Amino acid sequence: MLSMARHAARRRRWPVLVGVAVLVVAGLSVAFVATRSTGPGESAGEKHTLAPTHQTSTSAAPTTTTSSTLPGPGPGFVAGHVTAVGDSVMLDYQDPLQTDIPGIDVEAAVSRQWDVGEQLLAQLKSAGQLGAEVIVALSTNGPIADTDFNAMMSILQGASRVVFVNIHVDRGWQNPNNAVLAAGVSRFKNTVLVDWNTLADQNPQWFGSDGTHLAIDGSGAVALASLITSTLSNG
Repeated sequence: MLSMARHAARRRRWPVLVGVAVLVVAGLSVAFVATRSTGPGESAGEKHTLAPTHQTSTSAAPTTTTSSTLPGPGPGFVAGHVTAVGDSVMLDYQDPLQTDIPGIDVEAAVSRQWDVGEQLLAQLKSAGQLGAEVIVALSTNGPIADTDFNAMMSILQGASRVVFVNIHVDRGWQNPNNAVLAAGVSRFKNTVLVDWNTLADQNPQWFGSDGTHLAIDGSGAVALASLITSTLSNG
């Protein structure tokens, strides 16, 4: 939940480097670690529009992570393919997620609200471009209710599996939103919850000053991508 300036132009990364560390191991390897500056948080009231093309789409090549035990997908879903829809936090771990799940379609944007995510998923489904396995990592930017979860699942009816990632954010809606996600997963078949909040609480060193965002491709980002990937593999 950072300002629009903080996450604009994902491909350019951040023009301001908070710190760069160089580690030489056995005189053979050099690793660079860059952290993203943090801000007070994105406004939940910012206007959101859906662009004709998706801001951070990746290759549409089929993935090989879909379990053979999952039900076949319904109309509008692409078998063997994974689509991830999220907000600015997903931008932090986008690259590790793409590495872990080759061919995944990552659709992440700054300040994205739950209902805007619904609109995007509906568009992808209507166009026959939505993966049979869907990762939903939203609700960082405002409260959600059971009715919102039900509306999301109405759109995603026919998916082979839907993975919901709970949130870690220094806002009053963190725990209520996580309760909505947990209750929703208990009501719907072929859904699974990734408990990011618990792992995040155990590792405060991963976060910037806002307590929500991670260093791009840093330890926390890699851990979150791995947690999601293991859920897809074993869920």
